[in-house]
Amino acid sequence: MPLSFLMFFGILFVLVCMLRAVRIGALVAFLAAGVLSGPFGLNLFEMNQTWQLLGDMGILFLWFNIGLEINMSRLWSMRKTIFGLGASQVLMVAIMLFPVLFGITRWSVLGCIMVALILAMSSTSEDLQLLSDRNELNTNVGNQTFSILLFQDLLSIPILAMLPVFAGKSFDLGATAIDVVVLSLLLIISVVFVGRFILNPLLKRVVKLKSREALLLTVMLNIVIWATVLDMMGLPVGLGAFLAGMLMSETIYRHQISAEISPYSMLFLAFFFIALGMGLNVPLLLEKWQYVLVGLAGLVFVKFMALFMVSRVRGTILPDATFMALILSQGGEFGLLMLQTMKSAGINAIPMNSSEILTAIIILSIMTTPVLLAIYDFLRRRGWIFATYRPRSLDRSGLEVNPSVVILGFGRVGEIVAKLMEKNGVSYVAIDMDVNAIVRGRENGYNVVFGNCKNGEVLTNFGLHPRKTDAVIIALDNAESAKDALLTVKSIAPRVKVYVRARNLAECKILRKHGAFRAMPETIETAFILGFRALHHMGFSDAKLHSVLNELRDSDYSELDNSVRLVG
Repeated sequence: MPLSFLMFFGILFVLVCMLRAVRIGALVAFLAAGVLSGPFGLNLFEMNQTWQLLGDMGILFLWFNIGLEINMSRLWSMRKTIFGLGASQVLMVAIMLFPVLFGITRWSVLGCIMVALILAMSSTSEDLQLLSDRNELNTNVGNQTFSILLFQDLLSIPILAMLPVFAGKSFDLGATAIDVVVLSLLLIISVVFVGRFILNPLLKRVVKLKSREALLLTVMLNIVIWATVLDMMGLPVGLGAFLAGMLMSETIYRHQISAEISPYSMLFLAFFFIALGMGLNVPLLLEKWQYVLVGLAGLVFVKFMALFMVSRVRGTILPDATFMALILSQGGEFGLLMLQTMKSAGINAIPMNSSEILTAIIILSIMTTPVLLAIYDFLRRRGWIFATYRPRSLDRSGLEVNPSVVILGFGRVGEIVAKLMEKNGVSYVAIDMDVNAIVRGRENGYNVVFGNCKNGEVLTNFGLHPRKTDAVIIALDNAESAKDALLTVKSIAPRVKVYVRARNLAECKILRKHGAFRAMPETIETAFILGFRALHHMGFSDAKLHSVLNELRDSDYSELDNSVRLVG
Protein backbone atom coordinates (compact mmCIF):
# COMPACT_ATOMS: atom_id res chain seq x y z
CA MET A 1 0.00 0.00 0.00
CA PRO A 2 2.74 2.61 0.82
CA LEU A 3 4.34 1.91 -2.58
CA SER A 4 1.00 2.45 -4.31
CA PHE A 5 0.57 5.79 -2.51
CA LEU A 6 4.11 6.80 -3.41
CA MET A 7 3.55 6.03 -7.09
CA PHE A 8 0.16 7.76 -7.05
CA PHE A 9 1.44 11.01 -5.52
CA GLY A 10 4.51 10.88 -7.75
CA ILE A 11 2.26 10.66 -10.82
CA LEU A 12 0.04 13.45 -9.48
CA PHE A 13 3.02 15.72 -8.73
CA VAL A 14 4.55 15.25 -12.19
CA LEU A 15 1.21 15.83 -13.95
CA VAL A 16 0.34 18.97 -11.97
CA CYS A 17 3.79 20.50 -12.57
CA MET A 18 3.78 19.65 -16.28
CA LEU A 19 0.28 20.92 -16.94
CA ARG A 20 0.64 24.09 -14.86
CA ALA A 21 3.86 24.85 -16.75
CA VAL A 22 1.76 25.12 -19.92
CA ARG A 23 -1.04 26.96 -18.02
CA ILE A 24 -3.49 24.05 -17.94
CA GLY A 25 -5.69 23.72 -14.85
CA ALA A 26 -4.82 21.24 -12.11
CA LEU A 27 -8.19 19.48 -12.42
CA VAL A 28 -6.99 18.01 -15.73
CA ALA A 29 -4.02 16.56 -13.83
CA PHE A 30 -6.41 15.02 -11.27
CA LEU A 31 -8.46 13.42 -14.02
CA ALA A 32 -5.36 12.04 -15.75
CA ALA A 33 -3.97 10.75 -12.42
CA GLY A 34 -7.26 8.94 -11.80
CA VAL A 35 -7.13 7.30 -15.21
CA LEU A 36 -3.50 6.20 -14.79
CA SER A 37 -4.00 4.95 -11.21
CA GLY A 38 -7.37 3.26 -11.74
CA PRO A 39 -8.35 -0.24 -12.81
CA PHE A 40 -7.87 0.58 -16.51
CA GLY A 41 -4.39 2.04 -15.92
CA LEU A 42 -1.68 0.91 -13.49
CA ASN A 43 -4.36 -0.54 -11.18
CA LEU A 44 -2.84 1.05 -8.06
CA PHE A 45 -6.26 1.36 -6.42
CA GLU A 46 -9.67 -0.22 -6.84
CA MET A 47 -12.76 1.91 -7.31
CA ASN A 48 -14.24 1.08 -3.89
CA GLN A 49 -16.67 2.76 -1.49
CA THR A 50 -13.92 4.91 0.02
CA TRP A 51 -13.11 6.56 -3.30
CA GLN A 52 -16.82 6.88 -4.03
CA LEU A 53 -17.36 8.63 -0.68
CA LEU A 54 -14.47 11.01 -1.33
CA GLY A 55 -15.88 11.71 -4.79
CA ASP A 56 -19.32 12.44 -3.31
CA MET A 57 -17.74 14.87 -0.83
CA GLY A 58 -16.03 16.56 -3.77
CA ILE A 59 -19.41 17.00 -5.46
CA LEU A 60 -20.84 18.63 -2.32
CA PHE A 61 -17.91 21.01 -2.00
CA LEU A 62 -18.10 21.98 -5.66
CA TRP A 63 -21.77 22.89 -5.36
CA PHE A 64 -21.12 24.67 -2.05
CA ASN A 65 -18.43 26.86 -3.64
CA ILE A 66 -20.74 27.73 -6.54
CA GLY A 67 -23.47 28.75 -4.08
CA LEU A 68 -21.00 30.75 -2.00
CA GLU A 69 -20.27 32.97 -5.01
CA ILE A 70 -23.95 33.83 -5.49
CA ASN A 71 -25.62 36.39 -3.25
CA MET A 72 -28.66 38.54 -3.86
CA SER A 73 -26.86 41.90 -4.03
CA ARG A 74 -24.34 40.61 -6.57
CA LEU A 75 -27.08 39.09 -8.70
CA TRP A 76 -29.01 42.36 -8.70
CA SER A 77 -26.03 44.53 -9.64
CA MET A 78 -25.16 42.27 -12.60
CA ARG A 79 -28.71 41.24 -13.53
CA LYS A 80 -28.70 42.67 -17.08
CA THR A 81 -25.51 40.94 -18.12
CA ILE A 82 -26.27 37.69 -16.29
CA PHE A 83 -29.84 37.19 -17.47
CA GLY A 84 -29.30 38.79 -20.88
CA LEU A 85 -25.99 37.51 -22.20
CA GLY A 86 -25.98 34.36 -20.04
CA ALA A 87 -29.50 33.25 -20.98
CA SER A 88 -28.92 34.01 -24.68
CA GLN A 89 -25.74 31.94 -24.72
CA VAL A 90 -27.27 28.86 -23.07
CA LEU A 91 -30.39 29.04 -25.24
CA MET A 92 -28.42 29.40 -28.49
CA VAL A 93 -26.06 26.50 -27.67
CA ALA A 94 -28.97 24.24 -26.68
CA ILE A 95 -30.94 25.15 -29.85
CA MET A 96 -27.93 24.37 -32.06
CA LEU A 97 -27.04 21.11 -30.26
CA PHE A 98 -30.54 19.61 -29.97
CA PRO A 99 -31.17 18.87 -33.68
CA VAL A 100 -27.67 17.40 -34.00
CA LEU A 101 -28.18 15.10 -31.01
CA PHE A 102 -31.69 14.13 -32.08
CA GLY A 103 -30.52 13.37 -35.61
CA ILE A 104 -27.47 11.21 -34.84
CA THR A 105 -28.66 9.36 -31.71
CA ARG A 106 -31.61 7.21 -30.72
CA TRP A 107 -32.21 9.04 -27.48
CA SER A 108 -35.62 10.34 -26.46
CA VAL A 109 -36.57 13.97 -27.03
CA LEU A 110 -36.25 14.70 -23.33
CA GLY A 111 -32.88 12.96 -23.23
CA CYS A 112 -31.60 15.11 -26.11
CA ILE A 113 -32.88 18.28 -24.40
CA MET A 114 -31.14 17.32 -21.16
CA VAL A 115 -27.81 16.59 -22.86
CA ALA A 116 -28.02 19.80 -24.93
CA LEU A 117 -28.53 21.81 -21.74
CA ILE A 118 -25.72 20.19 -19.75
CA LEU A 119 -23.32 20.54 -22.71
CA ALA A 120 -24.24 24.24 -22.90
CA MET A 121 -22.58 24.62 -19.47
CA SER A 122 -18.89 25.55 -19.36
CA SER A 123 -16.16 24.84 -16.78
CA THR A 124 -16.46 27.51 -14.08
CA SER A 125 -13.32 26.45 -12.20
CA GLU A 126 -11.10 26.28 -15.30
CA ASP A 127 -12.37 29.49 -16.92
CA LEU A 128 -12.04 31.57 -13.76
CA GLN A 129 -8.53 30.17 -13.23
CA LEU A 130 -7.58 31.03 -16.82
CA LEU A 131 -8.96 34.57 -16.50
CA SER A 132 -7.08 35.02 -13.22
CA ASP A 133 -3.81 33.73 -14.72
CA ARG A 134 -4.19 36.19 -17.63
CA ASN A 135 -5.12 39.11 -15.30
CA GLU A 136 -8.39 39.58 -17.19
CA LEU A 137 -10.95 39.08 -14.42
CA ASN A 138 -11.35 42.85 -14.04
CA THR A 139 -11.71 43.60 -17.75
CA ASN A 140 -14.96 43.99 -19.66
CA VAL A 141 -14.49 40.64 -21.38
CA GLY A 142 -13.70 39.00 -18.05
CA ASN A 143 -16.82 40.47 -16.46
CA GLN A 144 -19.02 39.26 -19.33
CA THR A 145 -17.47 35.81 -19.18
CA PHE A 146 -18.06 35.65 -15.43
CA SER A 147 -21.70 36.73 -15.93
CA ILE A 148 -22.29 33.86 -18.36
CA LEU A 149 -20.71 31.37 -15.94
CA LEU A 150 -22.85 32.76 -13.12
CA PHE A 151 -26.06 32.32 -15.12
CA GLN A 152 -25.04 28.74 -15.90
CA ASP A 153 -24.56 28.09 -12.19
CA LEU A 154 -28.01 29.51 -11.47
CA LEU A 155 -29.57 27.41 -14.23
CA SER A 156 -28.24 24.30 -12.55
CA ILE A 157 -31.00 24.57 -9.91
CA PRO A 158 -33.99 24.00 -12.25
CA ILE A 159 -32.07 21.45 -14.34
CA LEU A 160 -31.29 19.42 -11.24
CA ALA A 161 -34.88 19.73 -10.01
CA MET A 162 -36.23 18.56 -13.39
CA LEU A 163 -33.94 15.54 -13.59
CA PRO A 164 -36.87 13.10 -12.99
CA VAL A 165 -38.61 14.57 -16.06
CA PHE A 166 -35.51 14.19 -18.23
CA ALA A 167 -35.10 10.65 -16.93
CA GLY A 168 -38.62 9.78 -18.07
CA LYS A 169 -39.92 9.13 -14.54
CA SER A 170 -42.42 11.97 -14.81
CA PHE A 171 -44.12 13.18 -17.97
CA ASP A 172 -46.18 15.96 -16.43
CA LEU A 173 -43.86 18.72 -17.61
CA GLY A 174 -46.24 21.53 -16.67
CA ALA A 175 -46.65 20.33 -13.09
CA THR A 176 -42.93 19.86 -12.76
CA ALA A 177 -42.25 23.35 -14.09
CA ILE A 178 -44.63 24.75 -11.47
CA ASP A 179 -42.80 22.70 -8.83
CA VAL A 180 -39.49 24.17 -9.99
CA VAL A 181 -40.83 27.75 -9.77
CA VAL A 182 -42.26 27.09 -6.30
CA LEU A 183 -39.01 25.43 -5.24
CA SER A 184 -36.94 28.36 -6.51
CA LEU A 185 -39.12 30.84 -4.60
CA LEU A 186 -38.87 28.72 -1.46
CA LEU A 187 -35.09 28.58 -1.84
CA ILE A 188 -34.89 32.38 -2.14
CA ILE A 189 -37.10 32.84 0.93
CA SER A 190 -35.07 30.25 2.82
CA VAL A 191 -31.81 31.99 1.94
CA VAL A 192 -33.08 35.36 3.19
CA PHE A 193 -34.86 34.05 6.31
CA VAL A 194 -32.47 31.32 7.46
CA GLY A 195 -29.36 33.34 6.60
CA ARG A 196 -30.48 36.45 8.46
CA PHE A 197 -32.36 35.07 11.47
CA ILE A 198 -30.68 31.70 12.12
CA LEU A 199 -27.29 31.38 10.44
CA ASN A 200 -25.97 34.87 11.22
CA PRO A 201 -26.65 34.58 15.00
CA LEU A 202 -25.24 31.04 15.03
CA LEU A 203 -22.06 32.05 13.23
CA LYS A 204 -21.74 35.06 15.54
CA ARG A 205 -21.59 32.73 18.52
CA VAL A 206 -19.17 30.38 16.76
CA VAL A 207 -16.68 33.05 15.71
CA LYS A 208 -16.66 34.43 19.25
CA LEU A 209 -14.99 31.15 20.24
CA LYS A 210 -12.05 32.20 18.00
CA SER A 211 -11.67 28.59 16.95
CA ARG A 212 -10.89 27.83 13.33
CA GLU A 213 -11.95 24.21 13.87
CA ALA A 214 -15.37 25.27 15.20
CA LEU A 215 -15.95 27.49 12.16
CA LEU A 216 -14.94 24.72 9.72
CA LEU A 217 -17.18 22.19 11.47
CA THR A 218 -20.09 24.65 11.36
CA VAL A 219 -19.64 25.01 7.61
CA MET A 220 -19.39 21.24 7.14
CA LEU A 221 -22.47 20.64 9.28
CA ASN A 222 -24.40 23.24 7.29
CA ILE A 223 -23.51 21.49 4.03
CA VAL A 224 -24.43 18.02 5.29
CA ILE A 225 -27.71 19.16 6.92
CA TRP A 226 -29.03 20.80 3.75
CA ALA A 227 -27.80 17.94 1.56
CA THR A 228 -29.66 15.49 3.82
CA VAL A 229 -32.85 17.60 3.91
CA LEU A 230 -33.06 17.84 0.12
CA ASP A 231 -32.17 14.17 -0.26
CA MET A 232 -35.15 13.33 1.98
CA MET A 233 -37.30 15.54 -0.30
CA GLY A 234 -36.21 13.45 -3.29
CA LEU A 235 -33.95 16.16 -4.71
CA PRO A 236 -30.24 15.82 -5.54
CA VAL A 237 -27.84 16.30 -2.61
CA GLY A 238 -25.80 18.70 -4.73
CA LEU A 239 -28.73 21.12 -4.65
CA GLY A 240 -28.58 21.03 -0.84
CA ALA A 241 -24.88 21.89 -0.85
CA PHE A 242 -25.61 24.69 -3.34
CA LEU A 243 -28.27 26.06 -0.98
CA ALA A 244 -25.83 25.83 1.95
CA GLY A 245 -23.36 27.97 -0.02
CA MET A 246 -26.03 30.55 -0.86
CA LEU A 247 -26.99 30.75 2.83
CA MET A 248 -23.38 31.41 3.80
CA SER A 249 -23.04 34.00 1.02
CA GLU A 250 -25.71 36.14 2.72
CA THR A 251 -23.74 36.42 5.97
CA ILE A 252 -21.03 38.94 6.86
CA TYR A 253 -18.63 36.01 7.29
CA ARG A 254 -18.71 34.95 3.62
CA HIS A 255 -15.18 35.97 2.67
CA GLN A 256 -13.61 34.44 5.77
CA ILE A 257 -15.53 31.19 5.21
CA SER A 258 -14.36 31.13 1.59
CA ALA A 259 -10.74 31.59 2.67
CA GLU A 260 -10.93 28.96 5.42
CA ILE A 261 -12.76 26.33 3.37
CA SER A 262 -10.77 26.84 0.16
CA PRO A 263 -7.93 24.34 0.86
CA TYR A 264 -10.39 21.63 1.91
CA SER A 265 -12.61 22.33 -1.07
CA MET A 266 -9.65 21.93 -3.39
CA LEU A 267 -8.70 18.65 -1.69
CA PHE A 268 -12.15 17.08 -1.96
CA LEU A 269 -12.64 18.47 -5.46
CA ALA A 270 -9.38 16.75 -6.41
CA PHE A 271 -10.76 13.48 -5.02
CA PHE A 272 -13.90 13.92 -7.11
CA PHE A 273 -11.95 14.28 -10.36
CA ILE A 274 -9.56 11.47 -9.40
CA ALA A 275 -12.52 9.18 -8.71
CA LEU A 276 -14.07 10.29 -11.99
CA GLY A 277 -10.88 9.39 -13.84
CA MET A 278 -10.72 6.01 -12.10
CA GLY A 279 -14.26 5.24 -13.18
CA LEU A 280 -13.65 6.19 -16.81
CA ASN A 281 -14.15 3.17 -19.06
CA VAL A 282 -10.91 3.42 -21.05
CA PRO A 283 -11.39 0.23 -23.16
CA LEU A 284 -14.81 1.44 -24.31
CA LEU A 285 -13.39 4.84 -25.23
CA LEU A 286 -10.53 3.28 -27.18
CA GLU A 287 -13.07 1.16 -29.00
CA LYS A 288 -15.28 4.18 -29.75
CA TRP A 289 -12.48 6.72 -30.28
CA GLN A 290 -14.03 7.96 -33.53
CA TYR A 291 -17.21 9.00 -31.71
CA VAL A 292 -15.18 10.73 -28.99
CA LEU A 293 -13.09 12.79 -31.42
CA VAL A 294 -16.06 13.71 -33.63
CA GLY A 295 -18.09 14.61 -30.54
CA LEU A 296 -15.24 16.72 -29.16
CA ALA A 297 -14.77 18.64 -32.43
CA GLY A 298 -18.53 19.10 -32.81
CA LEU A 299 -19.03 20.36 -29.25
CA VAL A 300 -16.21 22.90 -29.43
CA PHE A 301 -17.27 24.13 -32.89
CA VAL A 302 -20.98 24.45 -32.07
CA LYS A 303 -20.33 26.23 -28.76
CA PHE A 304 -17.79 28.56 -30.35
CA MET A 305 -20.19 29.56 -33.14
CA ALA A 306 -23.16 29.99 -30.80
CA LEU A 307 -21.20 32.09 -28.32
CA PHE A 308 -19.60 34.19 -31.05
CA MET A 309 -22.94 34.95 -32.71
CA VAL A 310 -24.69 35.84 -29.45
CA SER A 311 -21.82 38.11 -28.38
CA ARG A 312 -21.72 39.94 -31.71
CA VAL A 313 -25.50 40.40 -31.81
CA ARG A 314 -25.34 41.96 -28.33
CA GLY A 315 -22.72 44.45 -29.50
CA THR A 316 -19.53 42.88 -28.16
CA ILE A 317 -16.46 43.92 -30.16
CA LEU A 318 -14.89 41.30 -32.44
CA PRO A 319 -11.76 40.48 -30.32
CA ASP A 320 -13.82 40.16 -27.11
CA ALA A 321 -16.44 37.99 -28.83
CA THR A 322 -13.72 35.68 -30.20
CA PHE A 323 -12.01 35.37 -26.84
CA MET A 324 -15.27 34.65 -24.99
CA ALA A 325 -16.27 32.04 -27.55
CA LEU A 326 -12.90 30.29 -27.15
CA ILE A 327 -12.71 30.30 -23.36
CA LEU A 328 -16.31 29.06 -22.96
CA SER A 329 -16.23 26.45 -25.74
CA GLN A 330 -15.68 23.46 -23.45
CA GLY A 331 -18.04 21.33 -21.41
CA GLY A 332 -18.03 21.79 -17.66
CA GLU A 333 -18.14 20.31 -14.20
CA PHE A 334 -21.92 20.52 -14.18
CA GLY A 335 -22.15 18.07 -17.07
CA LEU A 336 -19.79 15.70 -15.26
CA LEU A 337 -21.81 16.11 -12.07
CA MET A 338 -25.09 15.40 -13.86
CA LEU A 339 -23.74 12.30 -15.58
CA GLN A 340 -22.21 11.08 -12.30
CA THR A 341 -25.45 11.83 -10.41
CA MET A 342 -27.51 9.87 -12.93
CA LYS A 343 -25.05 6.99 -12.78
CA SER A 344 -25.05 6.77 -8.97
CA ALA A 345 -28.86 7.20 -8.78
CA GLY A 346 -29.53 4.57 -11.45
CA ILE A 347 -31.21 7.07 -13.79
CA ASN A 348 -31.00 5.89 -17.40
CA ALA A 349 -31.99 9.02 -19.29
CA ILE A 350 -29.41 8.01 -21.91
CA PRO A 351 -27.62 4.66 -22.45
CA MET A 352 -24.67 3.92 -20.16
CA ASN A 353 -22.21 3.67 -23.06
CA SER A 354 -23.32 7.08 -24.31
CA SER A 355 -22.83 8.51 -20.82
CA GLU A 356 -19.22 7.22 -20.80
CA ILE A 357 -18.55 8.78 -24.20
CA LEU A 358 -20.09 12.10 -23.13
CA THR A 359 -17.92 12.09 -20.00
CA ALA A 360 -14.80 11.61 -22.14
CA ILE A 361 -15.88 14.38 -24.54
CA ILE A 362 -16.39 16.86 -21.69
CA ILE A 363 -13.06 15.97 -20.07
CA LEU A 364 -11.17 16.33 -23.36
CA SER A 365 -12.92 19.61 -24.13
CA ILE A 366 -11.73 20.98 -20.78
CA MET A 367 -8.20 19.96 -21.77
CA THR A 368 -8.42 21.67 -25.18
CA THR A 369 -9.37 25.15 -23.92
CA PRO A 370 -5.87 26.18 -22.73
CA VAL A 371 -4.48 24.87 -26.04
CA LEU A 372 -6.97 26.97 -28.05
CA LEU A 373 -6.11 30.06 -26.00
CA ALA A 374 -2.39 29.42 -26.52
CA ILE A 375 -2.99 29.33 -30.30
CA TYR A 376 -5.06 32.53 -30.02
CA ASP A 377 -2.23 34.27 -28.12
CA PHE A 378 0.35 33.04 -30.64
CA LEU A 379 -1.65 34.45 -33.57
CA ARG A 380 -2.01 37.78 -31.77
CA ARG A 381 1.70 37.99 -30.98
CA ARG A 382 2.56 37.34 -34.61
CA GLY A 383 0.22 40.13 -35.61
CA TRP A 384 -2.04 37.91 -37.70
CA ILE A 385 -5.19 38.71 -35.69
CA PHE A 386 -6.14 41.60 -33.38
CA ALA A 387 -2.56 42.89 -33.24
CA THR A 388 -3.47 46.24 -31.65
CA TYR A 389 -6.18 44.91 -29.34
CA ARG A 390 -5.83 45.28 -25.56
CA PRO A 391 -8.51 44.10 -23.10
CA ARG A 392 -10.39 47.09 -21.71
CA SER A 393 -10.50 47.62 -17.96
CA LEU A 394 -13.88 47.04 -16.41
CA ASP A 395 -16.15 50.06 -16.22
CA ARG A 396 -16.96 49.89 -12.53
CA SER A 397 -19.74 52.48 -12.51
CA GLY A 398 -22.61 51.01 -10.56
CA LEU A 399 -20.44 48.23 -9.15
CA GLU A 400 -18.68 47.99 -5.80
CA VAL A 401 -15.77 50.48 -5.72
CA ASN A 402 -12.31 49.20 -4.80
CA PRO A 403 -11.28 50.85 -1.52
CA SER A 404 -8.39 53.32 -1.66
CA VAL A 405 -7.41 52.48 1.92
CA VAL A 406 -7.54 49.15 3.72
CA ILE A 407 -7.69 49.34 7.52
CA LEU A 408 -6.68 46.20 9.41
CA GLY A 409 -8.19 46.21 12.89
CA PHE A 410 -11.31 48.05 14.03
CA GLY A 411 -10.69 48.78 17.68
CA ARG A 412 -10.54 52.30 19.08
CA VAL A 413 -7.66 53.27 16.77
CA GLY A 414 -9.13 51.67 13.65
CA GLU A 415 -12.48 53.34 14.23
CA ILE A 416 -10.85 56.79 14.51
CA VAL A 417 -8.90 56.18 11.29
CA ALA A 418 -12.14 55.12 9.54
CA LYS A 419 -13.83 58.33 10.76
CA LEU A 420 -10.95 60.40 9.31
CA MET A 421 -11.34 58.63 5.96
CA GLU A 422 -15.08 59.30 5.89
CA LYS A 423 -14.61 62.98 6.80
CA ASN A 424 -12.22 63.38 3.85
CA GLY A 425 -14.29 61.39 1.35
CA VAL A 426 -11.74 58.56 1.00
CA SER A 427 -13.12 55.10 0.17
CA TYR A 428 -11.98 52.46 2.67
CA VAL A 429 -12.73 49.06 4.12
CA ALA A 430 -11.95 48.02 7.69
CA ILE A 431 -11.35 44.34 8.51
CA ASP A 432 -11.54 42.70 11.92
CA MET A 433 -12.55 39.43 13.59
CA ASP A 434 -14.19 41.00 16.66
CA VAL A 435 -17.88 40.38 16.00
CA ASN A 436 -19.06 42.94 18.56
CA ALA A 437 -16.86 45.65 17.04
CA ILE A 438 -18.12 44.80 13.55
CA VAL A 439 -21.79 44.89 14.56
CA ARG A 440 -21.28 48.18 16.41
CA GLY A 441 -19.35 49.66 13.51
CA ARG A 442 -21.90 48.65 10.89
CA GLU A 443 -24.72 50.03 13.02
CA ASN A 444 -22.85 53.35 13.08
CA GLY A 445 -22.43 53.35 9.31
CA TYR A 446 -18.80 52.25 9.01
CA ASN A 447 -17.69 49.98 6.18
CA VAL A 448 -16.32 47.24 8.43
CA VAL A 449 -16.31 43.54 7.55
CA PHE A 450 -15.46 40.24 9.20
CA GLY A 451 -12.18 38.65 8.19
CA ASN A 452 -8.76 37.47 9.29
CA CYS A 453 -6.26 40.30 8.68
CA LYS A 454 -3.45 37.75 8.30
CA ASN A 455 -5.16 35.79 5.51
CA GLY A 456 -4.05 36.88 2.05
CA GLU A 457 -7.17 35.58 0.30
CA VAL A 458 -9.40 37.56 2.65
CA LEU A 459 -7.44 40.77 2.03
CA THR A 460 -7.57 40.26 -1.73
CA ASN A 461 -11.31 39.53 -1.65
CA PHE A 462 -11.94 42.78 0.23
CA GLY A 463 -10.03 44.93 -2.25
CA LEU A 464 -6.29 44.89 -1.49
CA HIS A 465 -4.65 45.36 -4.89
CA PRO A 466 -0.99 45.93 -5.86
CA ARG A 467 -1.84 48.93 -8.05
CA LYS A 468 -5.26 50.19 -6.96
CA THR A 469 -4.76 50.40 -3.18
CA ASP A 470 -3.25 53.72 -2.05
CA ALA A 471 -2.42 52.76 1.53
CA VAL A 472 -2.85 50.09 4.18
CA ILE A 473 -3.23 51.08 7.84
CA ILE A 474 -2.59 48.33 10.39
CA ALA A 475 -4.31 49.31 13.64
CA LEU A 476 -3.97 46.00 15.47
CA ASP A 477 -3.01 46.19 19.16
CA ASN A 478 -0.83 43.07 19.12
CA ALA A 479 2.71 43.45 17.77
CA GLU A 480 2.99 39.87 16.51
CA SER A 481 -0.37 40.03 14.75
CA ALA A 482 0.59 43.38 13.23
CA LYS A 483 3.85 41.90 11.91
CA ASP A 484 2.04 38.88 10.41
CA ALA A 485 -0.53 41.17 8.78
CA LEU A 486 2.27 43.39 7.44
CA LEU A 487 4.06 40.40 5.87
CA THR A 488 0.81 39.24 4.28
CA VAL A 489 0.13 42.69 2.83
CA LYS A 490 3.67 42.94 1.46
CA SER A 491 3.38 39.52 -0.18
CA ILE A 492 0.31 40.73 -2.11
CA ALA A 493 1.13 44.40 -2.70
CA PRO A 494 4.87 44.98 -2.07
CA ARG A 495 4.84 48.62 -3.24
CA VAL A 496 1.79 49.78 -1.29
CA LYS A 497 2.67 52.10 1.62
CA VAL A 498 1.81 50.49 4.95
CA TYR A 499 1.32 52.52 8.13
CA VAL A 500 1.43 50.47 11.32
CA ARG A 501 0.41 51.16 14.89
CA ALA A 502 3.03 50.25 17.50
CA ARG A 503 3.39 50.60 21.24
CA ASN A 504 7.05 51.58 21.53
CA LEU A 505 10.25 52.17 19.58
CA ALA A 506 11.34 48.55 19.81
CA GLU A 507 8.20 47.44 17.99
CA CYS A 508 8.63 50.27 15.47
CA LYS A 509 12.10 49.02 14.54
CA ILE A 510 10.82 45.48 14.00
CA LEU A 511 7.90 46.63 11.86
CA ARG A 512 10.07 48.97 9.74
CA LYS A 513 12.51 46.10 9.23
CA HIS A 514 9.67 44.03 7.75
CA GLY A 515 8.61 46.73 5.28
CA ALA A 516 6.39 49.23 7.12
CA PHE A 517 6.52 52.67 5.49
CA ARG A 518 5.75 54.29 8.83
CA ALA A 519 5.45 52.72 12.28
CA MET A 520 3.85 55.06 14.81
CA PRO A 521 4.57 54.43 18.54
CA GLU A 522 1.47 55.24 20.58
CA THR A 523 3.22 56.47 23.71
CA ILE A 524 5.53 58.85 21.87
CA GLU A 525 2.79 60.25 19.65
CA THR A 526 0.61 60.80 22.72
CA ALA A 527 3.51 62.66 24.35
CA PHE A 528 3.91 64.74 21.17
CA ILE A 529 0.26 65.80 21.30
CA LEU A 530 0.43 66.68 25.01
CA GLY A 531 3.64 68.67 24.54
CA PHE A 532 2.28 70.40 21.44
CA ARG A 533 -0.85 71.56 23.27
CA ALA A 534 1.12 72.80 26.27
CA LEU A 535 3.72 74.72 24.21
CA HIS A 536 0.98 76.16 22.00
CA HIS A 537 -0.76 77.48 25.11
CA MET A 538 2.55 78.97 26.27
CA GLY A 539 2.74 81.01 23.05
CA PHE A 540 5.00 79.01 20.77
CA SER A 541 3.99 79.21 17.10
CA ASP A 542 2.32 76.24 15.38
CA ALA A 543 4.82 76.37 12.51
CA LYS A 544 7.82 76.02 14.86
CA LEU A 545 6.17 73.20 16.82
CA HIS A 546 5.23 71.29 13.64
CA SER A 547 8.79 71.73 12.37
CA VAL A 548 10.24 70.18 15.53
CA LEU A 549 7.80 67.28 15.56
CA ASN A 550 8.27 66.55 11.86
CA GLU A 551 12.04 66.55 12.37
CA LEU A 552 11.69 63.96 15.13
CA ARG A 553 9.33 61.85 13.04
CA ASP A 554 11.43 62.02 9.89
CA SER A 555 14.41 60.68 11.81
CA ASP A 556 12.29 57.73 12.96
CA TYR A 557 12.46 59.05 16.54
CA SER A 558 16.21 58.34 16.69
CA GLU A 559 16.84 61.33 19.03
CA LEU A 560 14.46 59.73 21.54
CA ASP A 561 15.85 56.23 21.21
CA ASN A 562 18.01 56.21 24.32
CA SER A 563 15.46 57.78 26.62
CA VAL A 564 12.30 55.95 25.58
CA ARG A 565 13.62 52.68 24.18
CA LEU A 566 11.20 50.57 26.16
CA VAL A 567 8.38 53.01 26.80
CA GLY A 568 4.92 51.50 26.63
